[in-house]
Amino acid sequence: MPRLGDDALYGLADAAIGIGGVDAAEALVLHQAGGLTRFADNRIHQATWRQDLELRVRVVVGGGRVGVAATHEATAEGARDAARRAREMAAAMPPDPDFPGMPGPAAYAAAGRWDEATAGSTPDERATLVAEVIGRLPAGVDAAGALETGETEVAIANTNGVRGSYAVTRAHFSILADAGSGTGYAEAAEPALADLPVDRLGGRAAEKAVASRDPRDLAPGVYPVVLEPAATATLVDFLGYLGFGAKAYDEGRSFLAGRLGSLVCSPLITMVDDGLAPDTIGAPFDFEGVPKRRVALIDRGVAANLLYDWRAAVKHGVEPTGHGLPAPSSEGAYPLHLAMLAGDSSLPDLIAGTDRGLLVTRFHYTNVVNPMETTITGMTRDGTFLIEDGKVVGAVKNLRFTQSILGALSAVRGVSAETELGGEDFGVVRSPALAIERFNFSSATTF
Repeated sequence: MPRLGDDALYGLADAAIGIGGVDAAEALVLHQAGGLTRFADNRIHQATWRQDLELRVRVVVGGGRVGVAATHEATAEGARDAARRAREMAAAMPPDPDFPGMPGPAAYAAAGRWDEATAGSTPDERATLVAEVIGRLPAGVDAAGALETGETEVAIANTNGVRGSYAVTRAHFSILADAGSGTGYAEAAEPALADLPVDRLGGRAAEKAVASRDPRDLAPGVYPVVLEPAATATLVDFLGYLGFGAKAYDEGRSFLAGRLGSLVCSPLITMVDDGLAPDTIGAPFDFEGVPKRRVALIDRGVAANLLYDWRAAVKHGVEPTGHGLPAPSSEGAYPLHLAMLAGDSSLPDLIAGTDRGLLVTRFHYTNVVNPMETTITGMTRDGTFLIEDGKVVGAVKNLRFTQSILGALSAVRGVSAETELGGEDFGVVRSPALAIERFNFSSATTF
């Protein structure tokens, strides 16, 4: 669909922050629209479209009293009504003695990509792509999954002079192929639908499903593993959740407590958060209007930096990194554009360098066991294979793992040169394949 455009978004924001009777006001406008085509048993069974506009208004009144209200009414009067409600809430709130004020104006770098064809993608276009994938599946293989296209527009303004907007598109495809006693999975995200390799993803999932038929039993234990990018993304995502933010660090609940500046994993590992990167679904500023910056979180194995929203930056007397979330948020700074940087190996090279171990397509049903030790548990899924003498020799039944992420990353011996982008909406992860010398599988499964 056509973009609403800056005039419409700023019109709502300006109506909100012009309410009067406040010390400061901020308006964040989020417009999202997109279509989703779902399929199962080799048939499209659902086609949906959604569109939503949300306006969040934050105001400050005397003594640092802060109130927040939201509306989905896309009119100037609706914006003013939300601002009035925020003002009423602020008046009833206790003072926040540590409220840092609101940020001021800043210049924003170019970031993110808007693709007209993706924003205008129709149900027929998505159905055609899905049908082509299904039509190429081998006999005896059924598939389920989804193809989604969407657009996001963001505008922010405050009474301190912050004023910024951007628009991005995204396309995401996931497919689970079922060959009876074996399954395979693939997914990817791109800013433009034309760049999304749906055909290749469908073929990869089908090949894994066929190769996964009649898996053998394998005793649990500690094995070398080669993690494909989707499995690596789980490790990266959970590290992001477990505490790169300055607030989590200050409160002693970050896994980096006592480790900042120290070697925490293999020197082959560098992790960054970078909303300005050209190979992500980017953003030039955060949800407070602070410019985003590239931050090296783990630099060649060393825990290098924290992320700072506006409040934490003012508290510590440092520059904010542009990682604030929409108000009200108790989380603090949070990484939404994570990437583990590429190495110099190929996936076949990583497999060839493994004497006896496992090739893991992805993880499933993953949960935190010990946040301070970055220990998580979950299961392999949709393509787990035995490697012997540097070759994949057959499928094995899925295994449950219980493993420290930092422990696994400390045992990395190789990183692939190819990376893949996964995720939806604002949060995305770009990840490579990894060869890890030791990975703990705590129990077996029956499938």
